[in-house]
Amino acid sequence: MTENTMTSRERVLKLFAGEKIDRPPCFSGMGNVTAEGLKKFDYKFAAVHSDAKMMADSAASSYKLYGFECAVVPFDLCVEAEALGCEINVYSHLEDILYPTIKTKLINSEDEMDIQLPSDIASRGRVPMMKEVIRLLKEDIGNDVAIGAHVLGPFTLAGQIMELNTLLKLSFKKQEKVGKLLDMMADALITIAKEYVDAGADYITVREMGATSDVLSPRVFQNLILPYLKKIFTEVKTNSVIHICGKTNDIAGFMVESGATAISVDQKNDVVEARKKIGDEPLLFGNYDPYNILVSGTQEQVRETMKQCMDNGVDAVWPGCDIWPTVPPENFNAMMDEVKKYRR
Repeated sequence: MTENTMTSRERVLKLFAGEKIDRPPCFSGMGNVTAEGLKKFDYKFAAVHSDAKMMADSAASSYKLYGFECAVVPFDLCVEAEALGCEINVYSHLEDILYPTIKTKLINSEDEMDIQLPSDIASRGRVPMMKEVIRLLKEDIGNDVAIGAHVLGPFTLAGQIMELNTLLKLSFKKQEKVGKLLDMMADALITIAKEYVDAGADYITVREMGATSDVLSPRVFQNLILPYLKKIFTEVKTNSVIHICGKTNDIAGFMVESGATAISVDQKNDVVEARKKIGDEPLLFGNYDPYNILVSGTQEQVRETMKQCMDNGVDAVWPGCDIWPTVPPENFNAMMDEVKKYRR
């Protein structure tokens, strides 16, 4: 099948299935809404987080404007914490681009860690809204591109509902206690991810940003983080990606061991070295800098970076984190053009 007959959706799904494709796709499992996309509908960034139609329109706009090979929701990292009971701030009174944040924590001390998982978590907070967004995206552009959704990883979610510094200290001193909390977080994430899959998501990205090798040793990752990632990927039956920010070359093998269909690494990593460690078979996505290159770089830097990613052997061109909304249209177009013309 040639590029002229292979849709972006087919390219991505064939990649996940291990089938031959014409070139690496350029997509993401993280936020990629742009200011240009918002401007197209005259939407305010703060408003789209609470309105299904507005979020679906915005999520689809990166494909419609630039040919980006996916649409992904949610845009922020607070959906799961909100469903667990945290209060969030969407900054609706501001015009600036600010992502929602957690206002109140569920756990304020070690003594409060013995919480109960709500039995109705699938119907709490914005989880039902995200399901509606996914359904709207499937109706709008689902025949053209793969629709993705993301959830946090158990450790990262735990760091949302309690103070991260406390969680980090306990991860070294009281791993059994932290493990009990992570097991509960995994159960919550499994429930929410399954809801997204039932709504029509073609792939799920688990964003375990807090478990980077920058803060946790490979041994702690193996003993404390990996078991609960395995639990998620065993239970959620769909195409899946594990994404971890920061340095991950030392844990790339464990990321593959998690059971995800693909691993995603950021710009801090040597992709060539990562490929040597995991071998040729596992899917490896990465690893351009979404801000310093895509937003702040020149068109030539964007093109050089995309080519380098593909020359280094990534199976899909992915950002190291969310694409910041102020990405210049000419840079987004340069990225897509460079990827589309690439042949190994």
